[in-house]
Amino acid sequence: MSGCRMLSGSEACHSGRLFGSEARCEINNNRMRMGFSRSRLSSLEKNLNPSYFGRSQAGRGSFRDALLVRSEAIDVQQQGPGVAGSHGQLRSGFIKSDTELRGLLMRIYQASDAPSCSLPQQITSPVRGVPVYVMLPLDTVWLVENGQGSNGAESVLMREKAMEVSLEMLRASGVEGVMVDVWWGIVEHGGPKKYDFSAYRRLFEQVSAAGLKVQAVMSFHAAGGNVGDTCTISLPPWVLEVGTEDPDIFYTDAAGFRNKECISLGCDNEPVLRGRTPIQVYGDFCAAFADEFAPMMGSVIDEITVGMGPAGELRYPSYPEGDGRWRFPGVGQFQCYDRYMLSSLQAAAGAEGRPEWGHGGPHDAGHYNARENETGFFKDNGGSFDTPYGSFFLSWYSSKLVDHADAILGTVQQVLAERGRPRIAREVRDTSDGGKMFAFEPAAKLSIKLAGVHWWFKSRAHAAENTAGYYSTWYRNGYLPIFEMLASHRAGASFTCVEMRDCEHPMEGRCSPEGLLHQVLATAARLGVPVSGENALQRYDQHAFDRIAESAFGQSVMAGRLERLTFLRMGDMMLDNWDQFYAGVIKRLTCPPDHWQGRR
Repeated sequence: MSGCRMLSGSEACHSGRLFGSEARCEINNNRMRMGFSRSRLSSLEKNLNPSYFGRSQAGRGSFRDALLVRSEAIDVQQQGPGVAGSHGQLRSGFIKSDTELRGLLMRIYQASDAPSCSLPQQITSPVRGVPVYVMLPLDTVWLVENGQGSNGAESVLMREKAMEVSLEMLRASGVEGVMVDVWWGIVEHGGPKKYDFSAYRRLFEQVSAAGLKVQAVMSFHAAGGNVGDTCTISLPPWVLEVGTEDPDIFYTDAAGFRNKECISLGCDNEPVLRGRTPIQVYGDFCAAFADEFAPMMGSVIDEITVGMGPAGELRYPSYPEGDGRWRFPGVGQFQCYDRYMLSSLQAAAGAEGRPEWGHGGPHDAGHYNARENETGFFKDNGGSFDTPYGSFFLSWYSSKLVDHADAILGTVQQVLAERGRPRIAREVRDTSDGGKMFAFEPAAKLSIKLAGVHWWFKSRAHAAENTAGYYSTWYRNGYLPIFEMLASHRAGASFTCVEMRDCEHPMEGRCSPEGLLHQVLATAARLGVPVSGENALQRYDQHAFDRIAESAFGQSVMAGRLERLTFLRMGDMMLDNWDQFYAGVIKRLTCPPDHWQGRR
């Protein structure tokens, strides 16, 4: 079966040729839509160093070689890596020189005159395009020390010139917008309610000038401990100080290890953050964001994704790979051992009439790297997950996660809907006296991120999903209560692993990213909740592109489809594989033919 084989690392992340003849032909030739102009092309030609083009000066054949050459004279402040900020050393994946970026942009404009080509496709039924967004680098905004005290630092937009060219390149190729993390640890670095959005303002103005939209992620977590993280960004220093005084504000496992990536949902309603609850702190942050960017809400900023946990996702930090405690495909561990979570568990067990169930998580759930059948709780035959105790614990554990999201979304929605903040009419109703009644909602949509925990999906217990907080088993859909909650807030979801196939994973992990995505999309479609997709890993192989297209357009009416695709992530790897990315994702999703079906 096409595309169904184990992919090696080199195949998954290979660097192909840059802008071959096929890719040149596939640039959308709608010049009005893309904003192509001879004057812009001439301007780019003048701004490029003549020596950049090599032997033939402006010859087509020299572009490929020129784009592969790193500039050795990149301004340190513009480069990004090597800037020692308050969060440590950057390991940026976006270091191409401004000259290289301008050359690539010029190549896109030149290619717009080439005749149109088509990708190999199969004809089935008419479809509409899926908007493509691109994630910006994690270190797009950074903190640089200014020498004013221990917390003296200011936020800066890294590589402003390079970002400006890159944004124009994205728009010229048909990308709809960008996703960017608005880091809690950067914005509120100076102290409680001391917000610094200045660097983000410069970024959003650049995005607006390029004609793109922004999906802003309120990132209430730290960076550096997840796959693909290229920098370290902590929680705000004042929050870490609170954590030193009260370490139970952090998620804790059975061994007592404290995870400082985000705040435990167990203390959501406790005034642990200098007199405010975490829910209030998140709401105040979003209110400050809405005030700062009010003129852009709904126009430039079309969606606000509210961070809910590790990596910004609605889940527990049950598989912490960054610090080496977990390795794929381990079942993970329950994160319910801080005193706030234990207090809640004890109260729930008491209400159930079984106080002995309130002392902690299951004793036989194994360790982070255990396999299902190595545990008494998750094993297929006779696992205690399928007992009254197992049902009680998993129901409590997962409901805490849903309640966490419900509380945060409710607070943020209330904040965004306050008088004076941008709103749009959701519906208009006729009244009995001949008048009109308008119902309004925030101008920017709200959404959350869900994790694609696909390992052990084919088992009875779905162990990894359960330790992450999704109470799913062979007989229970753990995503239904989440989407019911999202529907009540008219919020959407973003889901990962849309590029993965079942056959690409080892049989021992009983993985099914395809089955998981089908379940999520079907559940969302049933409740009318829009779902966007993200790739979990940065891949540029045809197998991944085929699967992304299949995921985007859906394989059946019941399966649903994606509202948008956000591709991870802008940087050197994307630029080195630009022709594959354009042909395999941008054109294929945004400008599909009248009839399409992904190849299997």
